[in-house]
Amino acid sequence: MVETQALVGERGAYRLVKDLPTLQMPATVQAMLAARIDRLLPEEKHLLQCAAVIGKDVEFSLLQAITELPEEVLRRSLMHLQTAEFLYEIRIFPDLEYTFKHALTHEVAYGGLLQERRRALHKQILKVLETRSADRLDEQVERLAHHALRGEVWDKALVYFRQAGAKAAARSANREAVSCFEQALVALKHLPQSRDLVEQASDLRFDLRNALFPLGEYEQILHFLREAETLAKTLDDQRRLGWVSSYMTHYFWWMGNPDQAAESGQRALAIATTFQDFGLQVTTNFFLGQVYYNLGNYSQAMEFLRKNVESLQGDLIYERFNVAALPFVTSRDWLIRCLAERGEFTEGRIRAEEALQVAETVNDSFSLFAAYYGTGFLYLYKGEFQKAISLFERGLALSQVRDISFVLPRVNLALGYAYVLSGRILEAIPLLEKVVEQIVSTKITVSLSTRVVWLSESYLLAERIDKALELALHALDLSRKYKERGHEAWALRLLGEIHTHQAPPHVEEAEAYYRQAFVLAEELGMRPLLAHCHLGLGSLYRQVGRSEQARAELSKAIELFRSMEMTFWVNRAETGLSGI
Repeated sequence: MVETQALVGERGAYRLVKDLPTLQMPATVQAMLAARIDRLLPEEKHLLQCAAVIGKDVEFSLLQAITELPEEVLRRSLMHLQTAEFLYEIRIFPDLEYTFKHALTHEVAYGGLLQERRRALHKQILKVLETRSADRLDEQVERLAHHALRGEVWDKALVYFRQAGAKAAARSANREAVSCFEQALVALKHLPQSRDLVEQASDLRFDLRNALFPLGEYEQILHFLREAETLAKTLDDQRRLGWVSSYMTHYFWWMGNPDQAAESGQRALAIATTFQDFGLQVTTNFFLGQVYYNLGNYSQAMEFLRKNVESLQGDLIYERFNVAALPFVTSRDWLIRCLAERGEFTEGRIRAEEALQVAETVNDSFSLFAAYYGTGFLYLYKGEFQKAISLFERGLALSQVRDISFVLPRVNLALGYAYVLSGRILEAIPLLEKVVEQIVSTKITVSLSTRVVWLSESYLLAERIDKALELALHALDLSRKYKERGHEAWALRLLGEIHTHQAPPHVEEAEAYYRQAFVLAEELGMRPLLAHCHLGLGSLYRQVGRSEQARAELSKAIELFRSMEMTFWVNRAETGLSGI
């Protein structure tokens, strides 16, 4: 059975789906249906076949326009088709409408037409729809695309499928968007080559990249970007090569190759500056912000992200700039993460409120998720776990019902870690274990080290010390392999914690790991981590009876936590200090 793309009608509205395979009905049933249709009067058989070309749902006015039958004759014939149980009436206002009683009837009636006749009818329907809907083509674009494709009106199929894809992407119907853009590529192959069409071929691959990203289809993304690069080189189009470089920045970052990502991003920025391409600058600034965040260079990441925060004002707030989510929101999402790592929670809350307000206004799936996740991350680091859990749970619910399932492992992991820190350890560990397996299976390496740190800490709090140590060492290796220095610092601090919890404590090993974490944290400006290291060392010294050193470390922890308004951790450090 051949799989093709089609647009299936739903009471006049069309959506892109895979053609259903031929229904698994005995051949005799189809033969009986075909025989029943053949026994109809010629005008009624013709009418039923014309209705089948329109779709499963059939408007009276459209059927009349393509058959050119007098209204009285048309109504009488339709009455006969209803009596014979081929069609039935489903709506009388604002336009009389019928539907096929069975999908198989529709299929057999459509299949009974010769290909040439089918194609001619689709072209005729397309022309009628364009005339009738001239002032509201956007409402009919999916349907127009379907009939243009089946009518082999390739230039219009290209236009309408691109528009349908953009429309689907705007409502986060990403699989539908991918199907539309792929059909546009099919149409394009039937058109005579020209520079304009090569440019469209390149841009369609960018469209596909943006629709595929929320679906996690990274191999496909690379394939289309390489094709777009080849086309741009054929055109000697530097601006489009700049977009290829920008998108490759994100791809390399996602695949754990920060050096190539940074190099590609700088190349894209140079082209953006030369051509004064503001959209390319915005997109690349965001991607480079992600790259430098993972490198632990938070000040450099913030520099790129702040450029977007400062420049995206007014109507630019709602511009996508050729990416899947609003840069206004996503730039704040990643800026919030940098601010959380540095303990700048006051600004973090301001940026979080801005991101949430805009994301909820546009109700865009990916933008909403970014706002929920970034804000949840902020509260997780600050120690306000119930707020973090609430936001992560909203992100989880969103990712389960909308077309952004690739974020499920990420939000499940963050939610599990928040459960752990709030004391719901036994509930969280199975969730965390499952999610880490899912992430590893995708071969996505970016930030994997910090995910493993979260799972390791969960084992530590569940008093499974050996498993915690094994994973923490693995996280350290991952962070160093992929040059994630901030994540390396957290892994080092966790190793200090694990050796502190040994029975008896491994004092020298714990001190050594804490000191290494201190060095990195001070260099990268990671104040919350510094405070946690002081808290860990204070706890270690208290356990082994080194009271004076314990007081000094815990006092430093309290001072740092208090300066960042990390109340939960202030209380934890004060409790430790009071027990000396």
